Amino acid sequence: MQSLHDYIFNINRRQILKGVSAGGLGMLGGTALSQLMAEELSSTPPHDLTSPSFPNFAPKAKRVIYLYQEGAPSQLDTFDYKPDLQAMFHKELPASVRGTQRLTGMTSGQNGLPIAPSIFKFQQHPNQEDGLWVSELLKHTGAMANEICLIKSMTTEQINHGPGVTFMQTGFQIPGRPSMGSWLSYGLGSANANLPAFVVMISQGRGQMQALFSHLWGAGFLPGEHQGVQFRAAANPVLFLNDPQGMKRDDRRKVLDMISEINFRESQKNHDQEVLARIAQYEMAYRMQMSVPELSDLKDESEATLTMYGPDVRKPGTYAYNCLMARRMAERGVRFIQLYHRGWDHHGSVVKDLPLQCQDVDQAQAALLKDLKQRGLLDETLVVWGGEFGRTVYCQGELTATQYGRDHHPRCFSMWMAGGGVKGGISYGKTDEFSYNIAENPVTAHDLHATILHCLGIDHTKLTYKTQGLDMKLTGVEPSKVIKNILV
Repeated sequence: MQSLHDYIFNINRRQILKGVSAGGLGMLGGTALSQLMAEELSSTPPHDLTSPSFPNFAPKAKRVIYLYQEGAPSQLDTFDYKPDLQAMFHKELPASVRGTQRLTGMTSGQNGLPIAPSIFKFQQHPNQEDGLWVSELLKHTGAMANEICLIKSMTTEQINHGPGVTFMQTGFQIPGRPSMGSWLSYGLGSANANLPAFVVMISQGRGQMQALFSHLWGAGFLPGEHQGVQFRAAANPVLFLNDPQGMKRDDRRKVLDMISEINFRESQKNHDQEVLARIAQYEMAYRMQMSVPELSDLKDESEATLTMYGPDVRKPGTYAYNCLMARRMAERGVRFIQLYHRGWDHHGSVVKDLPLQCQDVDQAQAALLKDLKQRGLLDETLVVWGGEFGRTVYCQGELTATQYGRDHHPRCFSMWMAGGGVKGGISYGKTDEFSYNIAENPVTAHDLHATILHCLGIDHTKLTYKTQGLDMKLTGVEPSKVIKNILV
């Protein structure tokens, strides 16, 4: 049976008016009731009323912007500074360091595992006395080091891209589970009734790219209205947003009311939650007809702001454009904003391809942090940056003084967080001298997920959904911990 909340949440204006009129309240009372219910439901999480209410405690963050770098950035060439490796150029990685770790098919058969120190220079930010070591390729990001919490000790068991990305986004390596954004949509609902709670944008990089699949922002076993809404890399980010020629908005409303009534009767007959989700999605699409054009119109942005994000900011689909759109969505209460930037899979040439990737993202993501801070939004917005795993210290393929590639490396990699609830200007965790194994404070993907949820006021053990007789959650069944030492 559908819950009382599901019934109320999906009832439309025509049905409310019909019901209250039959009860003798009249048209005016029905309209007032409809408005009151709309205001109430806009802040009510769309889950069963018997579920625990969220947030569980006072949140530091109201929303998340996840800057996902698909393909796995090399920690050795970006954030994990290892100057002593210069003296080990071309020496064989000691077998004691690698241990029993399996290799990918791309390096398991090559003759030797020669050490490849980073060719790029590093600098401490904000000054040379202390602060975070950041590659010269990310100088704009380094300039925002006071806002960044750098986690050097991320680890995962996934060694290939498909399961690696899926695990980082859904907490499980096999497709079919809800993504993090879907969990937050389910648990916290939307802060803006006219925009989706969970929006996805994709930008193309300039290196080798792996495929991205919609299950990464899918709702899994959660009701379908919680899946991410992908905005296209185009001036019109949503297809079919405009009404057909000759159709007035009042006509569109009448059509939707009729479709809603048919769908609602079907849901009563078959008790199918996905029919209710369909109603909610139709209604969201109707409201987006007004909100999305305003969101994507950059005319109200100052020239100084546009310049801060870099020369590509006016090109829909670029990382710079998507970062600016992320800030605009944050202003408008979108709960989870997911940016994917492809092209970090640097097996062949780190020296050639990595600078291009960093050029794509560096200025724009630094501008996003600065822009959020200037507008008083950073303290309540958690920004997360990273990929699915790291890169090996040894070279894949031929190694020269000016050329090297790196294979997948799940044992340790770097990510950073900024804003809502985390300390800035610090690093957490350490790797060994080869950036191969974790020396201090390992952080799993589930630990990261638990910490993100904590910043949003959610106890990760309580955000559950019963399916197939099990209480499922983002952080799985193994013990997961909130990284309390990085929290404000």
